[in-house]
Amino acid sequence: MTNKKVNWWVVLTGVLVGLAAVLLTKLGNPKNMGFCIACFLRDISGSLSLHGAAKVQYFRPEIIGLVLGAFIMSVAGKEFKAKAGSSPATRFILGAFVMIGALVFLGCPLRMVIRLGGGDLNALFGLVGFVIGILIGVVFLKKGFSLKRTYNVGKLEGATLPIVLVVLGVLVLAVPALFKFSEEGPGSMHASFFVALVIALVVGALAQRSRLCFVGGIRDAVMFKDFKLLYGFVAVFAVVLLGNVVLGNFHGFSTVSQPISHSSQLWNILGMVLVGWGSVLLGGCPLRQLILAGEGNADSAITVFGMIVGAAFAHNWGLAGNADSVAEDGAYVVGGISQNGKIAVVVGLVALLVISVMNMQKVAVAKEAQEV
Repeated sequence: MTNKKVNWWVVLTGVLVGLAAVLLTKLGNPKNMGFCIACFLRDISGSLSLHGAAKVQYFRPEIIGLVLGAFIMSVAGKEFKAKAGSSPATRFILGAFVMIGALVFLGCPLRMVIRLGGGDLNALFGLVGFVIGILIGVVFLKKGFSLKRTYNVGKLEGATLPIVLVVLGVLVLAVPALFKFSEEGPGSMHASFFVALVIALVVGALAQRSRLCFVGGIRDAVMFKDFKLLYGFVAVFAVVLLGNVVLGNFHGFSTVSQPISHSSQLWNILGMVLVGWGSVLLGGCPLRQLILAGEGNADSAITVFGMIVGAAFAHNWGLAGNADSVAEDGAYVVGGISQNGKIAVVVGLVALLVISVMNMQKVAVAKEAQEV
């Protein structure tokens, strides 16, 4: 396959993701949150009773569709490879901290782009932090950071996440009383279950085909001067912006009165530093982790489970960001994060530093040579 073809696959996937975000919003998903991996995993965590935030509880079929779409495409293309064993416990912890950082910012890298396309300039500060985090991660990659190699495992192991999600999806439809569903707030806003599922299936299949990854795009541009994946980043932004203009949802770029967003800019930046850095260490953004899990990577499945647990911590311990709002007297109230949330971000950054340093292979080899 030539680079030109790969570029167009990435662009096509980016266009489809943008269209999916606009369409799902039109069909009921929250504004500027039509397709947010962190938000969807947070809602699933709440639906499973892992956290008690009543406004963000819904079993999002988009997550099932993304993973199942990637699974079907990888099997059809003979790219399904069951593998695991690359520091799974570390990946679980990284996944949890990436989720905490995303919920401090109020969105994953994908929602960051969608928010920008909706005119939310608070997301621009998130983008700055995201790039800084990726650059930090790249420094450690160049110094030899590695979570070790993976090993071939049984196919059932590789299909763990697709199987779990399908079973849970069936239970949601057959025995809904087992799950929690928001009656107000973002969790109560959603497109039809089966429509969202089908849209996500297509997105998941194309994302598997194109290897779309927002972290990978910036990482590859910095490390290898390879800008292919960034085309998808640009395509999502352009389509979402155009879609919002056409539907009358775009009212100019601003940092105020944006849907489910806060203007505490330092923490927008630091939250996304945590996301960018952690995602580089993991080898991909939250969207990419879902796709990798769909094509047989059990370590990515562990990462996704870590993200779901991280979402539970974020809401049970009051770590997630609070959106800006308007008080009854008309005063604009700036949101942000609690003291607990600030501590969690700092702890997360320290944890990432320790993980980065302790897994630099070149340093370890040099040390062993000196000891000999």
